[in-house]
Amino acid sequence: MGEHSKIEWTTHTFNPWVGCTKVSPACDHCYAETWAKRSGLVTWGPSQPRRRTSETYWKMPLKWNCEAKATGTRPRVFCASLADVFDNEVPDGWRADLWALIRSTPELDWILVTKRIGNAPRMLPPDWGPLGYPNVWLLITVCNQDEASRDIPKLLTVPARVRGLSVEPLLGAIGLTTLLAGENRRLDWVIVGGESGGHARPMSPDWVRALRDECAALGTAFFFKQWGEWAPVSEGETYPRTARLIDVEGKRLRRAGRKVAGRLLDGCEWNQIPEPRR
Repeated sequence: MGEHSKIEWTTHTFNPWVGCTKVSPACDHCYAETWAKRSGLVTWGPSQPRRRTSETYWKMPLKWNCEAKATGTRPRVFCASLADVFDNEVPDGWRADLWALIRSTPELDWILVTKRIGNAPRMLPPDWGPLGYPNVWLLITVCNQDEASRDIPKLLTVPARVRGLSVEPLLGAIGLTTLLAGENRRLDWVIVGGESGGHARPMSPDWVRALRDECAALGTAFFFKQWGEWAPVSEGETYPRTARLIDVEGKRLRRAGRKVAGRLLDGCEWNQIPEPRR
């Protein structure tokens, strides 16, 4: 839970606290809740106390910042993979401590990913400024068109050097162009991924391709993280007779497992990272 993250689009993960409440269809098979149940450290859900991580753990970003300054690199820090920065159940003092930590680590780019963008305006620090903190990227999670249509307009009202979407898992087709029509209505980054785990829901390749193509037309960086448990079946592909198959909107997929399914889209890796607005 920290150093050298296995998540392809970040360098480190940092969880200032642990715990959350399900608020989206994307939360149905939440890996963080599964982790919490295994660990026994926190109970998921509303009115349950969140668990703040240790003071020793909170010093890790300070170490990463020193290393980045010495090496001239700029690591990305995903905050928070086991919680939500804009969760109503979190004490305001904890959030104030997080803002202070972010300010004290200017060599790190902090990626804040939230399902609660509506809370952000009243929970941002007083010194956020007209462009946001220079080292904070603000992303929202959406899984279908209803969520995209509801939350992207809210995101666009919040100042940030990088604004983007974490579309993980992608559970249906999403169109962006009409939501971004108009001056200063821009997304800098879109991350897309399929669901993993025992109850993973399949993702149509056409949904992914459509988002990739829209991002190219909009000048938005596109990152394809993974297919998840379900891999698209290519023409002429052979597979075991016992393979589990499913059709999603006319596209055949088979349950292959996350590692076998991989992250190639039309034979390529898509690893685009945006440049922050300065």
